[in-house]
Amino acid sequence: MLTASIHGFILSFGLILPLGVQNVFVFNQGAIQPSYKKALPVILTASICDSVLITLAVLGISVIILKISWLNTLLLSAGILFLVYMGYVTWKSNPHSNSIEKASFTPKKQIAFAASVSLLNPHAIMDTIGVIGTSSVAYFGADKIAFTLACIFTSWIWFLSLAYVGRQTGRLESSAGFLALLNKVSALIMWGTAIYLAIQLLNK
Repeated sequence: MLTASIHGFILSFGLILPLGVQNVFVFNQGAIQPSYKKALPVILTASICDSVLITLAVLGISVIILKISWLNTLLLSAGILFLVYMGYVTWKSNPHSNSIEKASFTPKKQIAFAASVSLLNPHAIMDTIGVIGTSSVAYFGADKIAFTLACIFTSWIWFLSLAYVGRQTGRLESSAGFLALLNKVSALIMWGTAIYLAIQLLNK
């Protein structure tokens, strides 16, 4: 069980570490929200979505779902639309405003956007299926459970920590300029991902 747990931790950490839309959005909301507590909706949503994807990948259910052609097209189309809209909203948000509450996302927006970047990104889903799902095949019984829980635990700790680091950055007096730049970079990453997904959709 220990070996399976260590494998799950290292594998999950390696997958979640690279800069991507999901990480940028969680960090961004941690930085721009007036308190760490107010960033909990995005943290919990991203963590729960990752937990669901990991569980489906280990059970092999996600492979069956993604074999449905029209569902693949629907996921790609929805992902593109959400990312374009999210990029626009993020680009227009203004951390220089007198009230940071006005610049931050409401809990409903945090949940909707976090769910979209987690569940409507076929590239991220395929990474989960292709790496975690495939790796889990080597384990059975208690070892497979330990592997799965380690992957899930890593996601939760990562998002909790990422938002916390964002919050500490947002508290700095000189952070307004950094947050403005972060918003622009976040928007460009979202639009870049949308273009990538659009190319995938056209090449299907």
